[in-house]
Amino acid sequence: MDAELKPRRGETDAHRRLKRLAVLWAQAQGYTACAIEVSLPQCRYRADVAAYRARGGEPGLTAIFECKQVLSDLRRDNCCTSAARERLATVTNRRAVLERHLRVHYPTLRAGDSLFPEFDSVDFSAIEHRGYSRVIRETATLQKRLRGSTKFECLTRYRCANLLFLVLPNELYREPELPPGWGALVECGGSLSLRRKPIWNDSSSESRLRFLQRIAVAGTRHLNRQLEINFDLIQAERQRGA
Repeated sequence: MDAELKPRRGETDAHRRLKRLAVLWAQAQGYTACAIEVSLPQCRYRADVAAYRARGGEPGLTAIFECKQVLSDLRRDNCCTSAARERLATVTNRRAVLERHLRVHYPTLRAGDSLFPEFDSVDFSAIEHRGYSRVIRETATLQKRLRGSTKFECLTRYRCANLLFLVLPNELYREPELPPGWGALVECGGSLSLRRKPIWNDSSSESRLRFLQRIAVAGTRHLNRQLEINFDLIQAERQRGA
């Protein structure tokens, strides 16, 4: 584990360091199969680090480690669907009320593009109403969060691994900010310490085997990059052996 992980495009040194510490911690806990940037079998997400620990004749134990270096990144993936949908419904109702009143007070906003006045389109942005603009911005934010900011919730819902860990720098650890059921590994003094234990998520033997296979695929992909083996080389070798 002395070799540095090669950075992905756009990845910061801090995030790469947290991944390295997660791999080191996992192996120290007996997870002998580890890989970075692992595509998960049950959902569309990738895990920063995935690990597998064999348990003799029993199904192995699986774990996912998500590394977050800044609070905004942590909050972006920590959207609660039920709370966001409830808030979106409230904001949508508020928008309907505002539009109903604005139609009455600003009749000139109607575009006159329909045979019936009640179906005319209305450009509410023309009056730059502060409250209405605020509602529009919040609506867009909530819709965006519901589309792509529920990673932690999805990994829990689909039981992508038996144990789920957040890996955080010490200054970022805030108990209320952590997703339910996730453990917390906090960096302090160049190593990780378990600050909060995760909840166990049960999964089938088949799911754990698929998880291990994904680790193997990601590990092979990383090894190929190190050895400068690409698809063309593999195809050429296959043709020579045919």
